[in-house]
Amino acid sequence: MGETPGPTIFGIDVIWVATLLSAVACMMVLVALYAATTARNPMGRRVKALADRREQLKAGITASTSKRRAKLVAKNETTDRMRAMLSGLRVLQDEQLKAAQKKLMQAGIRSKDAAVAVIFGRLVLPIVFGISILVLVYGIDYFPDWTPFKKFGLVAAVLIGSYKAPDLWLQNKVTKRSDAIRKGLPDALDLLVICAEAGLTVDAAFARVARELGRAYPELGDEFALTSIELGFLTDRRQAFENLSNRIDLDAVRGVVTTMIQTEKYGTPLASALRVLSAEFRNERMMRAEEKAARLPAIMTVPLILFILPVLFIVILGPAACSISDAF
Repeated sequence: MGETPGPTIFGIDVIWVATLLSAVACMMVLVALYAATTARNPMGRRVKALADRREQLKAGITASTSKRRAKLVAKNETTDRMRAMLSGLRVLQDEQLKAAQKKLMQAGIRSKDAAVAVIFGRLVLPIVFGISILVLVYGIDYFPDWTPFKKFGLVAAVLIGSYKAPDLWLQNKVTKRSDAIRKGLPDALDLLVICAEAGLTVDAAFARVARELGRAYPELGDEFALTSIELGFLTDRRQAFENLSNRIDLDAVRGVVTTMIQTEKYGTPLASALRVLSAEFRNERMMRAEEKAARLPAIMTVPLILFILPVLFIVILGPAACSISDAF
């Protein structure tokens, strides 16, 4: 006689499932007993982890320092070659270099060598892309059906676009960074007011605000931390505030800098002036948000007509059209 099959649920043997669950339960009980009876030393484990991390940091700092030095040497050699080439062509002017450095500071790029790279890109990109598009359009005649006017327009657009590409990229970074700083400026001024009323000095207040807002607004925290450092070692504190206004392309920051300079010069109360500026900036931010909300209906009109209304008509009229077609 054959063996009697056990009870099943959905085709699965109940006894086999119960045996498997019992084995898992026994294993968990053994693990719990081992964890309860084994003595732990969390402090020793923490100290060991810190010691290992310290050794890793020492090794990493040594390796990264050598790598950083090698990169700086290679970068300086490349920059020197670019500078020599631009100087030989008589296209590297001091005013142009200072303007590029100012734009780079406003974009958050501290390296002065990047200004030479930007000017070098303005010179090289039109040559490279210009020769490529000339060969493509007139050399191999890649667009045989185009009129001469279209070909000339394509070549001119590529030349102008390649020349303006570094400036457009830089301006885009400046705009994004300025918008990020504008969002956090009212909160930063409120914290400055609190720090001033608590009795902190100006440089200590800037350092405190940079530490508190560094995670929420890293760009603003970076600028405030740099200003705090400059206030600590520059002989003329006015120069530190002017450097802040030069590094940030915002009228609001220029207003704050003017207020700080007047406070330093005439000894006027800092907290009251910053409180007024903070209220103005918050009202400006609210007005900007209301302006975007007012523009939203006009912006949504085209997507509504092109994408939402056709689908709505299909959903509403589709069943009726199907019923009519079935009736006939």
